[in-house]
Amino acid sequence: MSGTQIKKIEENRKIQVTGGSTFILSLPKKWVQKNQIKKGDSVFVREEENGSLSIDTLGDGKLEKKEETLIRILPTDNTSSILRKTVSTYLIGYTKIRILTNPPHKLSPKLRNELKNFVRQFLVGTEILTDTSLELALQVLLDYRELSMQNVLKRMAIITSSMHKDAMLALEKMDKQIAKSVIATDSEVDRFSFYMIRQTKLAISNRQTIKAIGLKNERDCLGYRLITKSIERTADHAAKIAEYVSNFKHKPERLIIDKIKNLSNFAVSMFDKSIIALFERNYDLADKVSDSLTEFARLEKDLLNKSKPNESADLSNIRLLLESVIRTAEYASDIAEVVLNLNVESILS
Repeated sequence: MSGTQIKKIEENRKIQVTGGSTFILSLPKKWVQKNQIKKGDSVFVREEENGSLSIDTLGDGKLEKKEETLIRILPTDNTSSILRKTVSTYLIGYTKIRILTNPPHKLSPKLRNELKNFVRQFLVGTEILTDTSLELALQVLLDYRELSMQNVLKRMAIITSSMHKDAMLALEKMDKQIAKSVIATDSEVDRFSFYMIRQTKLAISNRQTIKAIGLKNERDCLGYRLITKSIERTADHAAKIAEYVSNFKHKPERLIIDKIKNLSNFAVSMFDKSIIALFERNYDLADKVSDSLTEFARLEKDLLNKSKPNESADLSNIRLLLESVIRTAEYASDIAEVVLNLNVESILS
């Protein structure tokens, strides 16, 4: 919002007293007209954490939703482009998404199947209402009360931690089936990530719903958005580790496997503790996770000294796998940093 716009909505209004004890404040006429408020209607007054008052037309913690939107498909649009448009409309909060084409052009069976499979796999709470050669209509039915942001984030973290542990098991056993399962699980984290982004966007657009979804303020929304991204990226690296395991032609030396496992266990422990610190709002634990990065760097250096270049064709896979373990520790540290920022008031006198 520009400075000019802010001046237009800021007005000085005097407090009046009626009946000797009732304080009255009149509402700006333009705001009343814009929100179609009539005599006898109710508005909702809420005290914010900083002591200010907010007046809203919505109540009962209802989440303000965007209703219907249309995505017009051109003959030149490819599948990836259509998917990106669909995801974007889902993320910004539309509850009904209609994907249309104009005759004589049609949505091919192949395109419709790809879109439907994507929706079922990645867009939480979305059902397919219409499926014809001219239109694919989607409806987001899931209410945020049915799947809280905290529960979703916990689920994402549990899946991600398990993926890393299974990826290490795949390395130890050189089991490509386990590695394949880890790679497939990554899509589960992605779908929850889309849901989290959608909910934080909706909450930020309507401050009244922030507490209704279990958060304290806009800063919490931003923090959850950053943490969601870090968890999603951590899961991506678990999937990459599994991919590198699948590419090994020969099993690495036992010493190298043990060192990698030790480093991975340390990184996953950092990740798990950062998530615990988030939900317990534990500043001290988050601070310890941040400090752990120094010890992790020492273990990393030790491993690199033990894996000198040789003639092995798998050396590049070892290096790439190690890089993903390193990134896991760094994302854990990023999560811990957000937790510190969210809870810094707890250490201030």
